[in-house]
Amino acid sequence: MEAAKIFVTIALTYAVTIALAMKTIGAVAEDNSLIPLTTFRDAGPPVLPMGSPKRVSRFLQQGYRNPRAADHCHKDEEVCYVLEGATSTCCNNKCVFLATDNHNCGACKRKCKFTQVCCRGECVDIAFDKRHCGTCNHRCNRGEYCVYGMCNYA
Repeated sequence: MEAAKIFVTIALTYAVTIALAMKTIGAVAEDNSLIPLTTFRDAGPPVLPMGSPKRVSRFLQQGYRNPRAADHCHKDEEVCYVLEGATSTCCNNKCVFLATDNHNCGACKRKCKFTQVCCRGECVDIAFDKRHCGTCNHRCNRGEYCVYGMCNYA
């Protein structure tokens, strides 16, 4: 009998909790009737009435577009020229620098290997390249070798 009382108490607690949670999810219309948030999604991002204590997460907003999103150039070189400068190119709907971008090195969709870096539009291993030792365009002196990104190591 004692177990039945505990079970009923827990069930009622869950029911009240769910009822209160469902009430706070909706918004209140002018005639004090409850409007679920799902009806607001058709008109853009979900919005609650002014003075409401609940806020809608920015991750749940629909229809919102980031102006700096990846698809802003749409194969239009002029957009990249205006936004990023003369050395920028449109690849995969993004403005990129072909001289330094590891995913578009020298040409669109030309990726450098994991251990390589894009320097002047070519993929190089900066750990062992004498022309780009440690960083791009850092030359070792004549007779020196680039080992582990340092000229004349050891």
